[in-house]
Amino acid sequence: MSGIEKQIMTLRVQRGGPDDTPRFDEFQVPYEPGASVLDALVWIRQDVDPTLAIRYACVNANACKECMVRVNDKVDYACTARLTSEPMTVEPLSNKRLIRDLVTDIVPPKEQLSAVVETRKK
Repeated sequence: MSGIEKQIMTLRVQRGGPDDTPRFDEFQVPYEPGASVLDALVWIRQDVDPTLAIRYACVNANACKECMVRVNDKVDYACTARLTSEPMTVEPLSNKRLIRDLVTDIVPPKEQLSAVVETRKK
């Protein structure tokens, strides 16, 4: 036995779709100082619950701007928000249309497909 005990922290994640009553699922995730919230969310999806809907397209931290969520009621990028040993709550952006779980419609209204189609019809 190595004597090194893995630290665990609790991550509360809002779940559901636009027509669902939001619920929170709690996950016990490995905690390492310096790990990001995105690291924990990816771990959850890979090792615990593959149905967790998250969005990210990382090349390096804060480059893609796709993983924006609310962490403990503060808007942040999941890739740059650091895990703490205390319980944390992750929710979707409240000012964007919810698609499912932590995924919201982040495309600016002028860039949405419906706007492009309407422009082409004119």
